[in-house]
Amino acid sequence: MSKTALITGATSGIGASFARLLASLGYDLVLVARDEVRLNEKARLLEGEFGVACQILRADLTSALGLKIIEDRVASTQNPIDVLINNAGFGTNKSFLLSDIEIEQQLLDLLVATPMRLMHAVLPVMRSRNSGIIINVSSVAAWIAGGTYSAAKSYLTVLSESLHTELRGTNIKVLALGPGFTRTEFHQRGRMRMNGLPKFMWLDADRVVLKAWTDANKGKAISIPGWQYLFLSSVTRFGPRPLVRKIGMNVRVHQRPKKE
Repeated sequence: MSKTALITGATSGIGASFARLLASLGYDLVLVARDEVRLNEKARLLEGEFGVACQILRADLTSALGLKIIEDRVASTQNPIDVLINNAGFGTNKSFLLSDIEIEQQLLDLLVATPMRLMHAVLPVMRSRNSGIIINVSSVAAWIAGGTYSAAKSYLTVLSESLHTELRGTNIKVLALGPGFTRTEFHQRGRMRMNGLPKFMWLDADRVVLKAWTDANKGKAISIPGWQYLFLSSVTRFGPRPLVRKIGMNVRVHQRPKKE
């Protein structure tokens, strides 16, 4: 019997790389995103190349209705989800002091409420079967003081670590993936200015995903791809908080567009 993986934000970037990796391993897929055209295109390509079944679910996860659709799917006992990839997200280039509160609320809903609710819905099914993998796409930003994005990713990382510990001794694995800057559409969508970032700081999405999948299967709690981010995360996790706050502010300022 084939296994099934559900991926949020599955049409681009890290989500699309997860879809391709899992399809290559024989997983049937449930692809979740807002763009139905891109969902259909992605499903058709994966089915054609790997011979897996792809279900598409168009949903805006910042809306109660959209989130309920996906909650119901991951809670299914008739067609259980074996792997949950909480990947959907976005960032903002504005300071909290200048940002739109509606955007801030959407960020909180998508980066915090959505993965929390989907895990809460899927874990009873996984526990009843004593099997499952959850990968939460967090960020190295979780360990800096970089606005609400960092705060949201910190929540996701800490919750992942907590569940990883609580489920120790079972066959359910929970991992927080903490990538650094990765070549995806993320920064363009957030209108972030990234031209000055050195090339060696950019990661490849496929390599990020492969490391996360390998680390999850090894039972690790956190996966940090790239030597540069292993070093940076060590500084931000264990360094003096004044230094960490300064790093966070420098990153935020670097990402903001120049004034016209």
